[in-house]
Amino acid sequence: MTQKIADEMDRRILKELVADARITNNELAERVGLSASPCLRRIRRLEETGVIRGYTALVDPVIEGWTMTAIATVRLSRQHEDEIVMFEEAIRDWDEVLECHLVTGSRDYVLKVMSSGLDHYERFIKEKIARLKCVASIETSFVMNTIKERRI
Repeated sequence: MTQKIADEMDRRILKELVADARITNNELAERVGLSASPCLRRIRRLEETGVIRGYTALVDPVIEGWTMTAIATVRLSRQHEDEIVMFEEAIRDWDEVLECHLVTGSRDYVLKVMSSGLDHYERFIKEKIARLKCVASIETSFVMNTIKERRI
């Protein structure tokens, strides 16, 4: 099979699981119009092929003390492989970075960063990002309000 999702039934199953990953197999099967055994087989296949990469709890970041969201754009000094590897390996270990995207345009990376406030964010920039020799510049915008946030 060249595609990981075989048909519309897989898409219906995935839509239901995205809406409620804790749904029972019996309830899911009923919602998508299958019996329980074929539904479970499809879920297992979607897991085994990597379409479903896992299940997770979404926790309110404020509970963890993360009250400030920033979007940081980073430009590297050079786009040489050693600098790209250095940057990407470093950010994988930083809890503050929720997302990192290699992008086109005048910047090299866009980061979604959470912090407990402006002091924490400033320390993060000074003690982590700015210390990387490969970083030429950082530009930050602070999120005032999240209008839509969706996980697939």
